[in-house]
Amino acid sequence: MKLLLVTLLVAISAGCGYSAKSTTPPTPGTMPAIAQLMPSSATHGGQGFTLAVTGTSFNSNATVNFNGTAMSTQWMSSTDLMATVPATAIMNSGTVPVTVTNPGTPGGLYGGGTKAATSSAVNFTIN
Repeated sequence: MKLLLVTLLVAISAGCGYSAKSTTPPTPGTMPAIAQLMPSSATHGGQGFTLAVTGTSFNSNATVNFNGTAMSTQWMSSTDLMATVPATAIMNSGTVPVTVTNPGTPGGLYGGGTKAATSSAVNFTIN
């Protein structure tokens, strides 16, 4: 009995061959940057429109955010995106921020991947 107890204590202190899964934290993602919006303004209460966003480092699954809301976005290239802005997004006059988000990528079994990265905001004017 004493030998069994000693064997168990040695096995527990040695870890019994079990090791916890180590995880690698996500790395920073590619930071997009907006250079220009076309058009750069719209009339409040007007019709929806297509917003062309020119910049750098747009991933193929990047999303244009208009006033904090993700728009339906079409990737044209790493420097050009097209976003559909509905009429409901321009109901009130003012200035709204436009950003681009490159979503993160999932990690593997032990973590990793990349974090989402969002550009600095560029102002869009609703007259």
